[in-house]
Amino acid sequence: MPSAIWTGSISFGLVQVPVKLVGATKSKDVSFNQLEKGTGARIRYRKVSDATGEEVPADRIERGFEVTKGRYVIVEPSEIDTLRPKGSHEIEIEEFVDLDDIDPVYFEQPYYLVPDKRGEKPYALLVDAMQALNKVAIGRVVMRSKERLVAIRPIEGALCVETMRYADEVVPVDDLVPRSDATLSEKERTMARQLVESLAVAGFDPQKYHDEYREQLLDLIERKESGAAIVAEPQTEPPAKVLDLVAALEASIARSKTAKDRHPTGAATRAQSVSKSAAAKSTAKPTAKAAKSPAKKAARAKRSA
Repeated sequence: MPSAIWTGSISFGLVQVPVKLVGATKSKDVSFNQLEKGTGARIRYRKVSDATGEEVPADRIERGFEVTKGRYVIVEPSEIDTLRPKGSHEIEIEEFVDLDDIDPVYFEQPYYLVPDKRGEKPYALLVDAMQALNKVAIGRVVMRSKERLVAIRPIEGALCVETMRYADEVVPVDDLVPRSDATLSEKERTMARQLVESLAVAGFDPQKYHDEYREQLLDLIERKESGAAIVAEPQTEPPAKVLDLVAALEASIARSKTAKDRHPTGAATRAQSVSKSAAAKSTAKPTAKAAKSPAKKAARAKRSA
């Protein structure tokens, strides 16, 4: 089990549920280090002064908030400490709402709440009540010296905590997509709905989807580590086809029906064909037969994780 990020309890009414907070996700992004060509030495970053170009030691660095261009208000760490919320080991549920009432744009980072041995029964009781009523709990928690708004929702018999964005952190849709005066014909509406229905499936299955780019990148690293020379073929963008809206809808509906007839398994089959076509675009020429090394094993471990 991942290590606990926070320990405490959930309180609703006079009921206390002792819990631990653990991460619900893990990043599998492939990261690279910057190296100097020729030597392979790591590139390091240092904090330097704009005025002198020399490195500044930590004890000479202070925090400043830029109020106007080039003008800063200096804030001392002790002044910030007076504003930090006092550490708390309790998530007090303030209210329950329907899950459908929360737009996913407000969700930020998921965690799991795990009951300790003293809290298994009240934990199960809370999960059961929330599932039966399709409710989500709204509360606050202090994490890493910051008070966070959270939503607690049941998932397969467990409680998931989602840290949430505040309302003023969400960009209003009207600021980006102004109300349109476009007139939609009945034929366009009907065909658009037919297209959506032709692509609709019963339920979302996350196992059908995987990070094809990450898999191809790890495969590339593995082959290069084994001594293969990778020669990529140049790619050219096909000219864009200009179609009117109705013609595009008709073609899309026909293509989606054909794809379903040929590939009833859906995304899994499409993923396999994409991977095969991507592999065919590059020609690997082995230059040396290398034994399995730690780097190769690590790449395989990441792929299988």
